[in-house]
Amino acid sequence: MATPHPYGTPGAPHLTVRGEAHLETAPDLARIAVTLTARGRDRRATLDDLTRRNTDALDLLKSYGDAVEHLETGALTVTPELSPHGRGERVRAHQGAVHLTADLGDFTALGALVTRLADLDLTRVDGPWWSLRPDSPAHREARQQAVHDAVRRAREYAEALGTTLAALIELGDTGTGHPEPFARTRSMAFAAATEDTPPPPLDLEPRRQHVHAEVNARFTLQPPRL
Repeated sequence: MATPHPYGTPGAPHLTVRGEAHLETAPDLARIAVTLTARGRDRRATLDDLTRRNTDALDLLKSYGDAVEHLETGALTVTPELSPHGRGERVRAHQGAVHLTADLGDFTALGALVTRLADLDLTRVDGPWWSLRPDSPAHREARQQAVHDAVRRAREYAEALGTTLAALIELGDTGTGHPEPFARTRSMAFAAATEDTPPPPLDLEPRRQHVHAEVNARFTLQPPRL
């Protein structure tokens, strides 16, 4: 069997097209970031406060069970603050911070969780950031639609020439199948509440995700009569 010429021939002309698909779908995950801080003149007391707040936040997050699919501790910092006017290494205060990240798949629990976290002492909550799972069916659907779009375009070109497609000789994924994790999102920050009564849950509307897929396809054509 003869190998097709890489650039096509009059007897087997080539046609190269691009196929694209753009989908909009609901997110699968919401990520929040929690920053716990403590500050005081005594180093040990500052560490004790930070440890207690970290434990309270972790206990609260874990109390939501399977709704919190992933929980991790990021950076931990404990920094002495030097007096700007004193001589030598005079420490004015100590400041500590712990950063937590949580991913939720159950959005019904999200509004209550962020307000309860923000109600903790010296606690900052950022997010949510919405995303799709890497194995979301939306990615597969977008890729399939991009292939169908390439075939449709190729047939339209062939029809314009009064001929038909003969064979597919190459199909390439351009690598734009889905957005980066947690991209194209908005962020909201919440300060810790000061009243004793727990704040009501926030009504958070998930931000719809845009999925893009693109392929390049090459076909051979039945020789048209020009």
